[in-house]
Amino acid sequence: MNSAILTHEPFRSQRAVGPPSLPPGTQDSLPARPRRYRGWRPRRALEWVPVLLVLVVGAVSTLAAAWKPAPGPLSTRWAKEVSPKNALPEYPRPQMVRQAWLNLNGLWDYAITGREAQRPAQFEGQILVPYPVESALSGVMKPLDERSRLWYRRTIDLPRGWANQRVLLHFGAVDWEATVWVNGREIGTHRGGYDPFSFDITDALQPTGPQEVTVAVWDPTEGGQAHGKQVRKPGGIMYTSTSGIWQTVWLEPVPQVHIESLKITPQFDQSAVTLETRATAGPGKLTVKVEVLEGSHVIQSGEVSTQESNGGAAPSGLIEPRITLPVPQAKPWTPAAPFLYGLRVTLLQDGKRLDRVRGYFGMRKVALGKDALGITRILLNNQFVFQVGFLDQGFWPDGLYTAPTDAALRSDIETTKKLGMNFCRKHVKVEPDRWYYWCDKLGLL
Repeated sequence: MNSAILTHEPFRSQRAVGPPSLPPGTQDSLPARPRRYRGWRPRRALEWVPVLLVLVVGAVSTLAAAWKPAPGPLSTRWAKEVSPKNALPEYPRPQMVRQAWLNLNGLWDYAITGREAQRPAQFEGQILVPYPVESALSGVMKPLDERSRLWYRRTIDLPRGWANQRVLLHFGAVDWEATVWVNGREIGTHRGGYDPFSFDITDALQPTGPQEVTVAVWDPTEGGQAHGKQVRKPGGIMYTSTSGIWQTVWLEPVPQVHIESLKITPQFDQSAVTLETRATAGPGKLTVKVEVLEGSHVIQSGEVSTQESNGGAAPSGLIEPRITLPVPQAKPWTPAAPFLYGLRVTLLQDGKRLDRVRGYFGMRKVALGKDALGITRILLNNQFVFQVGFLDQGFWPDGLYTAPTDAALRSDIETTKKLGMNFCRKHVKVEPDRWYYWCDKLGLL
C-alpha cells in the first residue's frame, strides 16, 4: 500500500440507518438514524417556507427517481436494495464511534475530462457515491484511463448544532490520487487507493448556506502504485478496475481538542488491554479515561493525564497517552465464540468532558509457536487451531471493489462460516473497516 501524501494535517479515522447488532458493550455505540437538518441560514419570509420545502423535496425526489444502475452483465441479489437514499448508510468506523456525523453517500455531480483540464463548467450527469465509476451501481459504468480525470461535486447543508466545532471530512478510500476543494478552496491531496484519509475543512466553510465539495481523481490503474487485480482490459485472473470514490464519504464535528485515533492491543497472556490514544493538545490538564464494558456494564476503568503519559504533549501539538487495564477473568475470542468487549474513551480538560468515542476489542493473541509435536505453527491464544479458509479477492459483479450493501458484506462472512471455514486470506485488497468488524463479530480469522 502506498503511503498517503497529504498537503494538510491528516486525521485518522458519521447519517446511519439501523446499525447492525453490535458486540457486547457497544450496543449503544453506533448512532441511530440522524435527523434531517435545514442548515445554518436564518428563516426569512416564513410564509414561503412550505412552498420552498415542496420545491426542494420535489427536486430531490425527481433526481433520485431518475437514477438507476447501469445495465451490467451480472447483479447480486442485494442490488435491488441500492438507491440514492440508501447507499451504504451504516456508520463506517466501528472501532472509533462518535454520535454526531453526516453521511455524504448518495448522488454527486460527475464529469470526466482530460487529465490536465481545469474544473469543468458543466458536469455530465450524476454518479451514486461510493460506487466506483466503472461499476453498474454507480449508474455510470464508464472506464477511466491515465489520460483522464474524474470530477465529483455536491453541496452540503451543515447541521446547526455543529457551530463552533471543527469539521472533518473523511474518505474511506479513493483510488488513486484525490484532490479536494471546499467552496473553491483547495484543501489537500491524497495518494493511495486503499487507505482512509481526512481533512479539517473548518476554515474553508462559509458562515451560512450550502457548502460545496469538489473532488478530482486521477487513476493510472496499471502504474507503479498498488492496484491489486485491477486492469484496464480484464481477462483471465485480472479484473475490472476501480477508480474514484469507492468507500463512504462522511463529515463529523469535533471539539478543538479531541481524540484523533486509538490503538487497541489485547494482552492475552496478562489478561489485560493496552490503549494508546492520540489526541490534539490543549491548555490545562488533559486526561484520558478508559472504560471496559461487558454488555452494558463497566467491568474496568482507569485514566491517565498528560503529566503522566510519557512527557505529555508531543512537538506536533498532539498528546499520546498510553494505559494498560487488567480485564478480570477475560473471555477469549475464538472463531467458535467470538466474544467482544466494549470500550468507552473520554477526553477531559481540567475535569470537563470534551470528547468521547466508543469502540470494541476481542481478547486474542496470534503468534508463532510450537505445537504438541514441536512443529512451528500459527497459534491462536497459545493453541494450535487448524485453519480452513479460502482466497478472497473482494470483487462484486455490480459494485466491483464496493459491496452493494452492508448486508452483502455480512452475508459473505456468514456463508464462509456455514461452509465450515474459520479464516479468510484477503488477496491484494484492503477492505472497508466494516468488513473487519463483521469478521470480529461473527468469528473469522
